[in-house]
Amino acid sequence: MSAAYVVSLAALERNARILRETADAAGCKLVLALKGFSCWKAFDTIRPYLDGCCASGLWEGLLARDYFGKHVVTYSPGYTEEDIRELCEFTHHLDFNSLSQWFRFRGIVMTHPRFKSGELLCGLRVNPQCSTGSTPLYDPCVAGSRLGITADQLEGVDLTGLSGLHFHTLCEQNSDDLEKTLVAVEEKFGHLLRSEQFTYLNMGGGHWITKPFYDRALLARLVQETKAKYGVEVWLEPGEAAAIHTGVLRSTVLDVFESAGHKLVILDISATAHMPDVLEMPYRPDVFLVDRHEPPVEQESLPAVTFPGEFYHPAGDPSSNPALRDPEAAFIYRIGGPTCLAGDVTGDFAFHRPLEVGDVIVFDDMAHYTMVKTTTFNGVKHPAIVLQRPDGTLETIREFGYADFRDRLA
Repeated sequence: MSAAYVVSLAALERNARILRETADAAGCKLVLALKGFSCWKAFDTIRPYLDGCCASGLWEGLLARDYFGKHVVTYSPGYTEEDIRELCEFTHHLDFNSLSQWFRFRGIVMTHPRFKSGELLCGLRVNPQCSTGSTPLYDPCVAGSRLGITADQLEGVDLTGLSGLHFHTLCEQNSDDLEKTLVAVEEKFGHLLRSEQFTYLNMGGGHWITKPFYDRALLARLVQETKAKYGVEVWLEPGEAAAIHTGVLRSTVLDVFESAGHKLVILDISATAHMPDVLEMPYRPDVFLVDRHEPPVEQESLPAVTFPGEFYHPAGDPSSNPALRDPEAAFIYRIGGPTCLAGDVTGDFAFHRPLEVGDVIVFDDMAHYTMVKTTTFNGVKHPAIVLQRPDGTLETIREFGYADFRDRLA
């Protein structure tokens, strides 16, 4: 198999079941954030367990309408009039990022038959100014954030037509950070939520609900307390939690060489083009070397997707394990992609043997925030997209060719 994203439908269903159980325990609605995972040919597997989709604008909204077919929650930092008119035809929640956008379009929205009938509800994204994350790039509460309205902007403003508030402050975080955020929400926006006008509260995404360590009991309690306090319906919109630990990116070694004392490997996949969060977060993926003959001495972990007849040797992290820094004790390679970007590097990894051209390297946890972000930068070949069915059979649902690169810009 050449370079490919391989997604396990069984693992997707496992996550979806956890999300459904959590939503039922909390008494809330839970939708899939398409910005994290929008592989629509896998929707049949997760649709029965979720209440719908969260869209970041018109195109994701159309995808949700056409292929998921349940509730559509839409929020964007900026809409055009054309977006608004089309979204009014099918979305169920339409949340705005600023008062200026709401005032500009509320006449269109409030005169629409679906708004008048109550089928379309509108809300505002608010900024509780409560930072709990560690990566500024993913923190919507930093000073000067363009995401959400601060409490001072709402003082004395006519909010007629709005019935919901929406905040999204988390990124790969546990429910204790949600608890801290809700304290700030109460302080700054509690008076609005207590009014009869507001009927729903969207707590956004970033909840790591399907992680083994995630405190789902605390989440359920927080949602229940919020509903009781304000008398509102609560919505959650996880993206990563739906697809985490469900997919891999398989790659092949194209070249092995040395430079300035470093052993270097070039793969047929790219960090910048195919898994940009490696550079943006930054994020260090778990990496495995595939071997068909020699099993690992101890198999403490496996990638999310495995194939019969393959053994998976985890690569170590030389920066965190002193034993791996000795070149004679480990085979340390700097993994890079085939683009001309100097920084197209995944990192330094220690393997159990020397790497060779043709070796297969597997990057774990590559279903979320990868396929939705990929590019054809440098004309690098795009990995195929493959689904692994519960019985282990594989279905290639998308292959990319020269025409995909050529036609993207003309």
